[in-house]
Amino acid sequence: MPERWTDSPLVLAKGLSYRYPGSTEPALREIDLSIEAGEFLVLAGRSGSGKSTLLHALCGLVPHYHGGDVSGALDIAGLDVARHGPADLGGIVGLVAQDPEGQVVGATVRGEIELPLEIRGVPLTARARATEEVALALAIPHLLDRMTDTLSGGELQRVALAAALVGRPRLVLLDEPTSQLDPVSGDELIGLLRRLNEEWGTAIVLAEHRLERCLSAADRVLATEGGRIAFDGTTGDYLEWAVGSDLALATPGARLFDLAGLRPLPASVKEARETLRARDVGASQPSMETAEPERSRTPLRRRILRRKDEVPVALSASDLWIELDDGERVRDVLRGVGVAIEPGERIALMGRNGAGKSTLLRAAAGLVEPVRGRIAAPGGCALLAQSPADFLVRERVDEELPGEAGRRALEAVGLEWAAERDPRDLSGGERQRLALAIVMGGRAAADALALVCLDEPTRGMDRARKDELRDRLGALADGGTAVLVATHDVEFAASFAARVVLLGAGDVIGDGPASEVLAGGWYFATEVARILGAGAPISPELGAERLRELTEAPN
Repeated sequence: MPERWTDSPLVLAKGLSYRYPGSTEPALREIDLSIEAGEFLVLAGRSGSGKSTLLHALCGLVPHYHGGDVSGALDIAGLDVARHGPADLGGIVGLVAQDPEGQVVGATVRGEIELPLEIRGVPLTARARATEEVALALAIPHLLDRMTDTLSGGELQRVALAAALVGRPRLVLLDEPTSQLDPVSGDELIGLLRRLNEEWGTAIVLAEHRLERCLSAADRVLATEGGRIAFDGTTGDYLEWAVGSDLALATPGARLFDLAGLRPLPASVKEARETLRARDVGASQPSMETAEPERSRTPLRRRILRRKDEVPVALSASDLWIELDDGERVRDVLRGVGVAIEPGERIALMGRNGAGKSTLLRAAAGLVEPVRGRIAAPGGCALLAQSPADFLVRERVDEELPGEAGRRALEAVGLEWAAERDPRDLSGGERQRLALAIVMGGRAAADALALVCLDEPTRGMDRARKDELRDRLGALADGGTAVLVATHDVEFAASFAARVVLLGAGDVIGDGPASEVLAGGWYFATEVARILGAGAPISPELGAERLRELTEAPN
């Protein structure tokens, strides 16, 4: 009989509470939860609301690895988690943590994926077949013989997922799994999880801030607040709860419909377009091309040189070629890139995984040498790299940023309450904000920097924190600092950037106003633009104005 039809819940929690060592406040409070075999559950909530802690409890890391005080009861597949830790639960539960850099331990990709099976004593031939199949499912067979320390963040995330899935666990836990994936790879991942759920009967618990990517796959939505369960119900009921209780937890599509006075609130672009068609409100089909402005089709090198003569630049790159060794061969990561950034510009750098975004930022900071061409940041460059753990070396948060300047920097990112905490006990989003404070607030005159580059800074951040980051970066730009953000987060790019530079396979394929570049195409477009069609507004507020005009127009 399939797992999904068994009578006993796969997960059963009663009054589960937990407090981290040294903390005065519980991270989980009186959690009552039941998850059936074969359920697909999306876990929503603000940064620091308890999502990651709950996932760690469901795989035994809480309390067996983190320590601390726990009360109540938690059973996973009939095993009492108080007596059975991660080793006992390893064949039942697979976890993909928020920071794959810290989860991947194997020297090679193949070794990393095989490791869970090897620990369980699975024969060599069976390990080889399982590794091949999971690599095919995740479209990473070409990575199997790569060294893990040569992988990009997105590639590491898929390898960590492969290692979690290779043993076909009954329960898969994922913490922000799309945070480092481009829109195409993110959609593919959600499709794969849906297939595992439907065809294998695997229960999925997916913690995610970008809910527009995954809500349509969910059987049920759980929202946490202050360590408690604030909502538990269907997708439709969740969206109504979110727009009424906490707009930071609502999707752009739901906010679009709510502002326009339309119901039902859509869980996907498809649902939204079907509702608009039923109301005879037209939405044009998305174009395969981005709505790129005519000026951005000017030959890049000529345009750059002309701008360089006319205005000062915070960053200038001309015919930039960079090669990197991926462990197998030397390959061109950037190919003839040309770009100029003026003081005070707010730019989102976008493109698929492996397009060269991180490499361009590292080159701007002087960490990578070009093999041809030139790149210069005349006024200097501060870089927040992709992994916040690289910046955290002290035992306490306030030791990372000492003194009055450090206290102000912590206040600016909303972490003054965590001054005495160990940085490693913070959530992924909180560690990201702490790293941002170290890079920017730890300088005597952060607002006078010529160029600030940030690589995927919104990982683990809810929409409210992203809005705070947008405002902080906007203030830097208003003070004359150019801000360049590499991101896969289309919605953040739409709210933050005035200009979008789009990379293909190491070269610039689009460069223009965000309102145009993010208003067309299939993938690098906001949810509102995909609902309303090519050339539409990219924000819920302006999109709602368009919808009201269309619905109020006489037939």
